Amino acid sequence: MNASNTLHHTVRRSQLGRARGLGAAGSGPSHWIAERISAAALLPLSGWFVVQMFRLGGSSYEDVTAWGARPVNATMLLALVATSFYHAESGLQVIVDDYVHGKAHAPTKIAVKIGVYLVGLLGVVSVLKIALGRASSKS
Repeated sequence: MNASNTLHHTVRRSQLGRARGLGAAGSGPSHWIAERISAAALLPLSGWFVVQMFRLGGSSYEDVTAWGARPVNATMLLALVATSFYHAESGLQVIVDDYVHGKAHAPTKIAVKIGVYLVGLLGVVSVLKIALGRASSKS
């Protein structure tokens, strides 16, 4: 078969068609949806936390640690901390992608991720210390 008889299909797509669904990092829609889901999860968790803090206003240290040691409260606090720091990391990654360019982009992205997750881990450990430390001191 010679070259003149072969069929050649040219696919023409607009720039928008090639870019649709991608974002700066190549995962635009999933990142956007995950950010919205974490924001939606934070609404009831934050509302619960604010109400609980008003209820605990003026309480002693022992009362607050006893409250934090209850399984439901410890679970809700862990969910609040984990979701808050996930949402913060997600939002900060968007800022880094939009405003940090060149050689500084990759190290900044890594530093933000490590920093947010370390502080988040500190929050999780703090809640666990209250929840589990209180339970072990009762024995």
